[in-house]
Parts: sequence; C-alpha cells; structure tokens
Amino acid sequence: MIVEAGGRFSFADAALALQLAGVSISPRHIRHLTLLIGAELAAARDAQAVAHRRRQLPAQEAPPSPAVVAAVEVDGGRLRTRASGCGPGVHEAQNKEDKIACLVTLPSPRQVQDPQPEPPPSFTQPRRVQRLVQQMKGLSGEPSAAEDSVDDSAGVERPPRRTAAEKTPARLRTCLASLYDSRSFAPLLAAAAQRRDFYQAQRRAFVGDGQAYNWTIHHGYVRDFEAIVDFLHVLCYVYLAAWAVGDREEQCWSLYLEWLRACWQGRVDAVIEALGIWQGQLGQPPPGEELPPSDPRRLVAEALTYLANNRERMDYSWYRREGLPVTSSLVESLVGEFNARVKGREKFWNRPAAAEAILQVRAALLSEDARLARYFAQRPGSPHRRRKAS
Repeated sequence: MIVEAGGRFSFADAALALQLAGVSISPRHIRHLTLLIGAELAAARDAQAVAHRRRQLPAQEAPPSPAVVAAVEVDGGRLRTRASGCGPGVHEAQNKEDKIACLVTLPSPRQVQDPQPEPPPSFTQPRRVQRLVQQMKGLSGEPSAAEDSVDDSAGVERPPRRTAAEKTPARLRTCLASLYDSRSFAPLLAAAAQRRDFYQAQRRAFVGDGQAYNWTIHHGYVRDFEAIVDFLHVLCYVYLAAWAVGDREEQCWSLYLEWLRACWQGRVDAVIEALGIWQGQLGQPPPGEELPPSDPRRLVAEALTYLANNRERMDYSWYRREGLPVTSSLVESLVGEFNARVKGREKFWNRPAAAEAILQVRAALLSEDARLARYFAQRPGSPHRRRKAS
C-alpha cells in the first residue's frame, strides 16, 4: 500500500493519504521504500532481458488467439533530472527522455474490405484538426503554421474524441518505461514481448512515430511485427504542408483533405509526388541555413522527407483490413499517465537511479498484469512466499 501510494502521488500527498487511512508515515520514508522497490523491479526487468538474450526466458501467457492482434506501441516522454550526491537543491538540471512502450492485445477480426475507407469525421473538421496539430506540434515549443488562424480564446482542447468506429478496445496492457537509450531499451521490450508470448501471435503490429530509433528497435528485435507509422503524425505533416503552400484558407483546406484522404487510403506516393512539385516551385531549403519554423520551404521539405522515409509503413487500408491499429494513441495516452506522476515544474529526480526506479513503480501500477502484487508475493520476506524445506 505504501509503495503503491508513492507511485500514484507525490510523496507528500501519499503521506497525507495514508494518514487519512490510519497509517502514520513520513514522506521521506515513503520515498525510500518506493525507490527501493523501484530499483528491485528495474533489476528484475534487466535480468529478464538477459534471460531473453540467452533464450532462457519462458512465456508467462499463451499466445494470443487468431482473433486477437498483439500490438507494441512505442513513444517517448520527458522528465526533469538532477545530479545526485550534490547536497540539497537542484544541481546540474537536465531534461531526459523516458522511452515508454505499451504492449496490448486487441480483439480485432480481419475484414475482406476496408472497414473505413474514408477518414474519420474528427480528421475533417477544421477547428478540431487545427487544435490537434497545435497540440502535437506545439509541444516542442515551436509555433505551428496554423496558430495564427486559430482563436485561442477558448483555451487548449484535448485531441478530438474518437468515434465508436475508431475506438479499438485494449485488453491486458503491459507497460514498460526506462531512461535507457534505444540500444538498451530494445532488449527490455523484446523480453516483455516474450513474456506475453507475442512472437507466437498470428497478427502482430509495431506502431511508432517517425523517430529513427523506433525502426532500429523494430528491425533488430521485432522485425516480424508489421511496422506501422502513427497516422496522427502523418496528419500533422500534410496539414502544415498544405497550409504552407495554399494562397487562401479554402485552398489550404482543400489540399489538406486531398492529401489526408490519399494517405488514409494508402496512396502515399501520390502525396509525395504532389509535394515534390510544390518543393520545386518553392525551392529547396538553403543548405546549412536554419529557416524559421513557418517557412513554406521548410514545412514542405519536412513533410516530403517524413512521408518518403516512412512510405513502406503507411499502407493504412491494408492495416485496417487486417484489424491492425493505425495510430499510437494507446502509448501516447500512456505517456500522459506517466507524466502525471513523474513530470512537474518542481519535480527533479536524481539521475539516474531515482528516475529509473520511479518509472518502474509507475509502470507496474499502470500495467494490468498485477505485476506489483505478484512481486510482493514472491519477494523474500513475504509471508505469502513459499519457503524451501531445509
């Protein structure tokens, strides 16, 4: 209960919640216990990766049935860290990327025809799309090309809600998180997939954004999974490119809808060809020159590069017929759930031990495999652990 509280709330809030439940304990003690268990979970996770590499890691579950898709989605978040052992206060503050993976089974039958050949309504409503692009591209601190045309008086909205046809029910989520670089994170993901017996599933998908390390992980460890680039990122690139080349708002929107529909239906080559023509008219970005974020040459070049690099991962019509996911919305939502605990204006985690430990406790709580309860039941000193006969 104490460690669970430390993984859900700040240590001060956890102490208050436990006090209300009749448990008197200091925030410092909660911190000590939470990070202790987190370090143990990290060590157990790393040991599983070693066992997987040696082909000694057994699967915990039977492989998913033919009616179920085994999906792995990968994304990254940010948390603030500080150097440890430097006394009170924040020393050598740094922002660090935490890599996060979501492993889920999705009940999703195959279909003879594309179940949704036209883009969802939420992708064709101007105000919703503008807000979505602002949220996804504006998180980096750079203004999007559409910001000037959007009325901010209503405040920032959440991404548009998916319709019933767009929603795919997730089942039994396993969460993975680490500050490790991609080369070290990949074996952790492979071990987690082995524990779920995902490698034996008949239909497998790996979904991520256009980051190169995602596809390095895919090629090295889950190459038999269908590689799918997140459609929401594609939407953002074609929207910004359309807004960069159009003379009037109506023309911009018309181009966006044309390119969106082509990408949604798996006709990405047509969009690449159109963008190439526009790039020829606008001119290439000058080599070695940093253009403003809203420069049309830059926006068209970025969209063209993104689509060209990911064209083999954008056969969305076929993915939908196979019942595979076309967005990484599950892991993007998971990133927000991690951020709710580890990210904040005044939160700095000691680097690397404390940051890695809190991520493990949070991952255990967000997973749906009773990982934390099972770990405590098997941990030395547990009254429920079976003792060996002497």
